[in-house]
Amino acid sequence: MDANDTIDALAALAQTTRLEAFRQMAAAEPDGIAAGDLARRLDVPQNTMSAHLAVLTRAGLATGDRQGRSIIYRANLPALRNVLLFLLQDCCDGKPEICAPLLAELSPCCTPSE
Repeated sequence: MDANDTIDALAALAQTTRLEAFRQMAAAEPDGIAAGDLARRLDVPQNTMSAHLAVLTRAGLATGDRQGRSIIYRANLPALRNVLLFLLQDCCDGKPEICAPLLAELSPCCTPSE
């Protein structure tokens, strides 16, 4: 991940519909969500949703897989992780006590199954 990739990802998320679409896709992991279902959930015309999904896909934050007549979109969570790691790479100038509260907030909301 470099500065340009991070800027592209943040720019893609810097729009209300795209941000909410990404959040909906992340919530639908690992199964993903059909583009039409996503458009209905967000009350957005399907062609508009398609344009938003294209922006997220070009930024590397989403992937789409055709299944019959539908395209199932999934959040690219490793890409989001890379954006966050890039932002925090030089965090706190080597003073972990400054970053500790932020890192605690980033701990997973779910315990991985063993």
